[in-house]
Amino acid sequence: MKVTKARCLVLSCGNTLRGDDGIGPWLAEWAEERFKDEVGVRVVSRQQWTPDLVEEIAEAETVLFVDCSLEAAAGAVSVLEVQPAETEGRGTHHQGAPELLGLARKFYDSLPRRSLLLTVGAGSIELGEEFSPAVKAALPEACSKLEETVITLLARG
Repeated sequence: MKVTKARCLVLSCGNTLRGDDGIGPWLAEWAEERFKDEVGVRVVSRQQWTPDLVEEIAEAETVLFVDCSLEAAAGAVSVLEVQPAETEGRGTHHQGAPELLGLARKFYDSLPRRSLLLTVGAGSIELGEEFSPAVKAALPEACSKLEETVITLLARG
């Protein structure tokens, strides 16, 4: 079954059994509900990003990657532009947003007009299904930034 080309592809990743790493799937579920009636928004959530997503990324007008960040302060929410990375000599199991964009360019000679990455700094990725206090406190800001970003991407690409 061919999927309709997304005007905005929201692509999250994370493990819901590893504390704050579950923020990606949590935000994907929130986005699915928030944008359920919005034509052109497609939300995909995976435990990790893999090369099978590249065709859909290449065909999307815009893409918003959503993940936790181990480098940012716990609960810090940010949205940054993502540029494609070279993919030569790298493994194909787990890919980051830049590598997926690089694969889209390499195999489909196509990139979304805009590619952004929304991250929430992780306080803990230990086993457990609860978010850390910092990530719990950041949920309203993360939802607001996700909503604002998707609306902007739909309006301007």
